[in-house]
Amino acid sequence: MLQTVSKSQFKAQALEYLREVEKNNQPLIITHAGKPVIKVISYRKKEEDKNEAILKSLRGSVLYYDGSDEPAIDPNDWDMNK
Repeated sequence: MLQTVSKSQFKAQALEYLREVEKNNQPLIITHAGKPVIKVISYRKKEEDKNEAILKSLRGSVLYYDGSDEPAIDPNDWDMNK
């Protein structure tokens, strides 16, 4: 559930509210005259979601891989060996 707080309440306790958003990874809606005007979200959580989405899209994409202890390519093909 989204937590809402008025601008005046937020102003008086801004640091406490920001810490709560960061700790719980829950957005905070700041209101003015009872109407939502700002949504505060955790920056870190958004980055984690992005990384999770990337990994989720790759899950199940490798159907079979044999030789996990061998190099993926021939070492003679590496540019640094030439």
